[in-house]
Amino acid sequence: MKTPQDPQTRAAATYNAASDHYDDPVNSFWERYGRRTVERLNLSPGARVLDICCGTGASAIPAAEAVGPKGYVVGVDLAEHLLELAREKAKQRGLANLEFRHGDMLDLRLDESSFDTVVCVFGIFFVPDMHAAVRKLWTLVRPGGKFAVTTWGPRFFEPANTAFWDSIRAVRPDLYKGFNPWDRITEPDALRSLFPLAGIEKLEVIAESGVQTLDSAEDWWHMVMGSGYRGTVEQLDAEDRKRVRRDNIDFIRRGDVRSVEANVVYAAAVRSHVMSNSQVSSKER
Repeated sequence: MKTPQDPQTRAAATYNAASDHYDDPVNSFWERYGRRTVERLNLSPGARVLDICCGTGASAIPAAEAVGPKGYVVGVDLAEHLLELAREKAKQRGLANLEFRHGDMLDLRLDESSFDTVVCVFGIFFVPDMHAAVRKLWTLVRPGGKFAVTTWGPRFFEPANTAFWDSIRAVRPDLYKGFNPWDRITEPDALRSLFPLAGIEKLEVIAESGVQTLDSAEDWWHMVMGSGYRGTVEQLDAEDRKRVRRDNIDFIRRGDVRSVEANVVYAAAVRSHVMSNSQVSSKER
């Protein structure tokens, strides 16, 4: 049984709570980077795609559009509330080739080599052993298929990120930076290091600088409530939450902050038609 400290349990609780703000217009970064991840892969019509940690469909929906009616996309996420939003989006777009499932990336119960492409956007860091997760997902990619992982880059949402954690430390020092799993792989070399143990020898890793515009101080709070920060906010009592919200909005207003950094790192690999010795060893494990 998972404990409350388990990162995946915490992720599910965080993003179920964040579902009420997740698709707010200011949180367009989910859709932007999900779509960019898919566009970089040049998916073929008719392809089968697996999207792990799919959220509300930021990458699954453009993937379903790209592969067309003869293709098929499966989106998997731990947060059922996000999946409910994703299913409604797919219904509104008439995407009959798209299925969303509640599940754990380490217990997918899917056949090996059953997908042309496997995608994981902003999700690989939610498991303690990311090497094991990469190794598991790699087995689902057919020979000649593609595997893509996208993660947050350095300086996540700065300068507002530092202001948020300072406001948390002022009311609950025990929660200060209590849940930032992506910090482990914000640099290209750190992300690259996940792949060799899975037998992935050739991959492309590209860092991309980006920003998210803030039209108002309230926009920043909507980002807090619709992202990973929500897990920390949910642990505050009513008075502390009011103070943290006030401090964050005051910071944005005083500094006239018009945008925050939203840098990402993309990694993509193509599976060889002939497995190398290291891939054979990985498969045997």
